[in-house]
Amino acid sequence: QVQLVESGGGLVQAGGSLRLSCAASGRTFSSRPMGWFRQPPGKEREFVVAVSRSGSSTYYAESVKGRFTISRDNAKNTIALQMNNLKPEDTAVYYCAIRTKLSGGAYYTALNDYDSWGQGTQVTVSS
Repeated sequence: QVQLVESGGGLVQAGGSLRLSCAASGRTFSSRPMGWFRQPPGKEREFVVAVSRSGSSTYYAESVKGRFTISRDNAKNTIALQMNNLKPEDTAVYYCAIRTKLSGGAYYTALNDYDSWGQGTQVTVSS
């Protein structure tokens, strides 16, 4: 059983920055693919970015490419999402996720690729 806890959400003006963190605890497997997703108000949960076990491979949604940066610290079992130049359309609840089952892929972009999720953290960007 893996527990994920996000932090760092809040209210920011358009053009501003926020940094989200996600800490994994419990039966934490030594390095598993992880990712960030978000759910805008009234919409489906969507992929934001994925990172491989080592952190060497990443994949970003087009909508955030060049503005968001994912990083991971396996020694601390944490990942972070640095979000710059935020836009009102980035407003959403942000979730981190981890894929604990063994597989050969470097990173994953679909919701059902992941089997453990955090509770989410709200990010609101005002115009």
